[in-house]
Amino acid sequence: MATLQQQQQRRDRLRLALLLSPGFLWLLLFFALPLVIIVVYSFMTNDALGRVVYQPTLDNYITIFTQSLYINAYWRSIWTSVLTTVICLLIGYPLAVFIARSPQQWRMPLLMLILIPFWTNFLVRIYAWQIILSNNGIINSILELIGVGRLPLLNTEGATLIGLIYGELPFMVLPLYAAIDRFDFTLMEAAADLGANRVQAFLRVMLPMTMPGVVAGSVLVFIPTLGQFVVSELLGGAKVDYLGNLIQRFFLRANPINWPLGSALAVLMMLVLLVLIMMYFRVTTEEER
Repeated sequence: MATLQQQQQRRDRLRLALLLSPGFLWLLLFFALPLVIIVVYSFMTNDALGRVVYQPTLDNYITIFTQSLYINAYWRSIWTSVLTTVICLLIGYPLAVFIARSPQQWRMPLLMLILIPFWTNFLVRIYAWQIILSNNGIINSILELIGVGRLPLLNTEGATLIGLIYGELPFMVLPLYAAIDRFDFTLMEAAADLGANRVQAFLRVMLPMTMPGVVAGSVLVFIPTLGQFVVSELLGGAKVDYLGNLIQRFFLRANPINWPLGSALAVLMMLVLLVLIMMYFRVTTEEER
């Protein structure tokens, strides 16, 4: 009986291994292996023609920590990502509450309106914002009609922020809606009966109980925003160096190209993301306690 049981356990483990092997191989080939290559390249250098020289060195990291161009790019990218996340949260939370409190027959159409932009390529939507924010675009035409005059909206940091908020807002709304939809709103009435006003009831009852949605949405917005380069390239005119733009430039457009330095920037960006996300989860966990 014990032998039969052991054979069954071995068959179960083999079956589980066969089921997991495609996903494991996919992650190994398209995640782990490229990550290892980037880390290895970050310790290499290149010659005058842009060819990688396989000679271990820390020069790339020393360059990043000693030149203000790269330090400013890191702080600017982090600040823009935090600002984008906060604005998306301030817009997305009331919107998610509105959808969750709407009649049942209206919730799915409202969610579909949130998802409709995903039906169109992100690059096409950013080009549409170029038209909207251009000197002859819709916004400037309206401003001219009301007598304000045309404003330089395109190729500014404000245009970059608008594009980022537009692109990342659905990733904030959907996790918030999932959390708020499970919230029992009678708890707000109970808090009011106990003497709490609306602000106190929200801060002490609703916000802590929907914090998993806030955390999930914030992470989903912050991570892609930190490494973005398309929005700042097309709407910001590449006038300000963000981290993603520098990495893209060193890999594709620098003269000569500098894969080792671009790899070092990418590795440090991943470390910064890891540290910030760990800090964020730690803070939110302590608040929930």
